[in-house]
Amino acid sequence: MTDQATPTGLRTADYDFPLPSQLVASTPVEPRDEARLMVVRRATGEISHRRFRDLAELVPPGDALVLNTTRVLRARLLGRRDSGAPAEVFLLKPLGGDRYEAMVSPGGKLKPGRTVHVAPGFDVEVLAVTERRTRVVRLRTALPASEAIERHGHVPLPPYIARPDEPADAERYQTVYAREQGSVAAPTAGLHFTPALLARLEARGVRRADVVLHVGAGTFKPVEVDDPAAHVMHEEWYELPAAAAATLNEVRAAGGHVWAVGTTSVRTLESAAQGVPAGAPLAPAAGETRIFIRPPYAFRAVDRLVTNFHLPRSTLIMLVAAFAGYDLTMRAYHEAIDAGYRFYSYGDAMAVV
Repeated sequence: MTDQATPTGLRTADYDFPLPSQLVASTPVEPRDEARLMVVRRATGEISHRRFRDLAELVPPGDALVLNTTRVLRARLLGRRDSGAPAEVFLLKPLGGDRYEAMVSPGGKLKPGRTVHVAPGFDVEVLAVTERRTRVVRLRTALPASEAIERHGHVPLPPYIARPDEPADAERYQTVYAREQGSVAAPTAGLHFTPALLARLEARGVRRADVVLHVGAGTFKPVEVDDPAAHVMHEEWYELPAAAAATLNEVRAAGGHVWAVGTTSVRTLESAAQGVPAGAPLAPAAGETRIFIRPPYAFRAVDRLVTNFHLPRSTLIMLVAAFAGYDLTMRAYHEAIDAGYRFYSYGDAMAVV
């Protein structure tokens, strides 16, 4: 089972660190698995430096990789209001039929009854304002909504990538195994896998378990309160299918370890584990989760973690600290900065073992 995280790093300010702007990756490394990989060993505190392709040598036969197969929506709809002024509708999640929850800009102008004209034959009507100040919108189009979004939407690159999306992002901001449409941000640790690397891992005897967590815009929301316990998480939809649960139970029963690829896979597995008694096998699960993993936290379903380098004061770096221990996590981050690692969505990776 996983080592217990050190119960420190309990304040939001503990997760501040200075990051030189040149280390924020605005484009991905090519090929995908050429990204750097920091290997952090919890038992000894040792930190070493590899390439992501070396993961095929690090994961032992009989262990399992957990992959989030969500697919990123082209969620940014850019258009104009009736006045001709520019406007943006950022789709957050489907609400059924032609309705979506969305963020809009400019918020003060896009009240219920207003329309954003995205393309000829494609309009977005604002229907209502939600309790959290997002909007319920209706997509008015002769095409199926998903087709209109794919044709006219833009790739929702994170706000720290200070450039418009480009044609290459449509492919590169998806994992090679993306299937189920529904995220507004990529599960970025998975961006480093190539079909060849996945084949090498399979040939080595590494099992694979596919899960789904549709990443919401809340993943970029910083923790703005002094006490992380007061932070409100946005809900995200997840599923641990029966086949994945069976694979992971078999691996654990045989003495193998579960490698969660990305914080989204961690949140899926730990959300599912909350539904069974401690120590019991995982059961299939699906629904919405607001799980917030931070120190101190006892992991029940994850033994190893593959992840990218995350924003200061974010829920994501807090999850890593819960897994690796606060002191080791921050030491690894400072070493990554000193060594010139590339940060955030298109950046390099870390394996915590």
